[in-house]
Amino acid sequence: MDHNALQMGRHSMSHILAKAVMELYPTAKLAIGPAIDDGLYYDFELPANLTAEDYAPIEAKMKEVLRRKEPFVRHEVSREEAMEQFADQPYKMELISELPDDAVISIYETGSDFKDLCAGPHINNAQELLSWAFKIHSITGAYWKGDSSRPMLQRIYVYAFPTNAELKAHIAMLEEAKKRDHRKLGPQLNLFTLMEEGPGFPFFLPKGMVLKNTLIDYWREIHTRYDYVEISTPMMLNRSLWERSGHWGHYKNNMYTTVIDDTDFAIKPMNCPGGILVYQTEMHSYRDLPLRVGELGLVHRHELSGALHGLFRVRCFTQDDAHIFMTWDQMKDEIKNVVRLFDEVYSTFGLSYQIELSTMPEDHMGDEKDWEFATNTLRDAVTEMGKSYEVNEGDGAFYGPKLDFHLADCLGRTWQCGTIQLDLQLPERFELEYVGPDGKKHRPVMIHRVVFGSIERFIGVITEHFSGVFPFWLSPVQVGIVPIRENHNDYALKIRDTLRANGIRTEIRLDDIPMGTKIKDFRHEFLPYILIVGEEEMKNNTVSLRVRSGKQINNLTLEQFVEVCKGLNTDRALELTEEF
Repeated sequence: MDHNALQMGRHSMSHILAKAVMELYPTAKLAIGPAIDDGLYYDFELPANLTAEDYAPIEAKMKEVLRRKEPFVRHEVSREEAMEQFADQPYKMELISELPDDAVISIYETGSDFKDLCAGPHINNAQELLSWAFKIHSITGAYWKGDSSRPMLQRIYVYAFPTNAELKAHIAMLEEAKKRDHRKLGPQLNLFTLMEEGPGFPFFLPKGMVLKNTLIDYWREIHTRYDYVEISTPMMLNRSLWERSGHWGHYKNNMYTTVIDDTDFAIKPMNCPGGILVYQTEMHSYRDLPLRVGELGLVHRHELSGALHGLFRVRCFTQDDAHIFMTWDQMKDEIKNVVRLFDEVYSTFGLSYQIELSTMPEDHMGDEKDWEFATNTLRDAVTEMGKSYEVNEGDGAFYGPKLDFHLADCLGRTWQCGTIQLDLQLPERFELEYVGPDGKKHRPVMIHRVVFGSIERFIGVITEHFSGVFPFWLSPVQVGIVPIRENHNDYALKIRDTLRANGIRTEIRLDDIPMGTKIKDFRHEFLPYILIVGEEEMKNNTVSLRVRSGKQINNLTLEQFVEVCKGLNTDRALELTEEF
């Protein structure tokens, strides 16, 4: 089943859920009920708080509704008719009142006793869902329109799949995902923690900082090779800049603001305006272009507390931005260059991706011919590289079309990380210029692009992808050393110093506890290699090695081990060497 048909079925199932709830709770007030990636949800105002005990009765009622095999019938009505039909449904009336004057208002009936305000599309008849498998999995609170000053509704989440086998596979995947949850593994592996004193503001611990800095070092290395320069812009800038960029008008509710010397300032939610100011510090020639400018900028965005989720949804994060300033005829080659960089980075982590092209939205700004050229250039660039993509019609930003890169992890889940966003508006707003070969001033085109998206979020993604069992080059501690007895400590320290001198992250356990406990502790931290040294190793100037898989290798020369470790770091290998 293709994605559109799948989502249409799930959307129709949300109407079945709404009808079932209305039959069980006739005074319920309906809000919204969209399809989501693994099913659907619907928001209700109900006379009582639902619990897990209510799942089965609601599911039974949904099955009963499906067995009636009632058609889904679409009606287009006037605003007045819609208001009349939903007179006892305040949330629907609010939605109707907010529709544009020229909006087509449609209502879907499922049977003669249930109707819902909906643009559709929907299936033809409920019997098409009879063979589907579904399961209510949670009920949460949700503010109406995400506004904490509005009523708290009850959101019923449902998994929905065309077959029972798909539902079971999804639930099994979720059980595996629980074991990999970065919110559990992060504190367990001493990577990061979240505290009530700073909701949405993660605390990175020493080992987490090693991982974070390793990613940043890699980012810098690869961007240097791809001819980027790096800048750093202020975290706080005044209101006039944000008004000029459009953020103050479009994004102010998500920005942290303050007043300094009677002037409004905002902590940056994005790096773009600062990067543009840097571009404007000098007049550029066409010979300078394309100019690739990277920034690892700490940005802050206000998120509702209910939306926060580990490192995946936070209020501050390091965005690995780059802005590319170029001429129109350089656009295609630059897009290809960015895609090649993405390919190199994602393959390093063993991640594949799907590309989504988002096109011109209704509220777009700028000339439609420019939009058409930019969209076709994105399309042609990836097509010429042999890349497949899906089109998300009308979902581009108001200032330009974009390519989103959805990474697939080992469980098949996708994470939107990379973006190539063409910007046709900020160069106009800031009157950016370069001097062309004709000696005249011209307007450059701009690309916003991120690879990781957010360093912190990417750490969450790879923590779950690898289940905390990181490749050697990413492991915060790469080698653990366990001396058998106290008189072996000096030799163990000598080994540690040699490894560290060769750039190998090493810890040693000299505390007075049983050797088996030390080894067990290291194994619980998923260390790639554990070296055990005793009398024989000290006498022969060797080490005994225990690989993360459990394999043991005795009397290995230190020189040989060092060379293998250095190679794993240099190659950024995904697999450990087990043969020496």
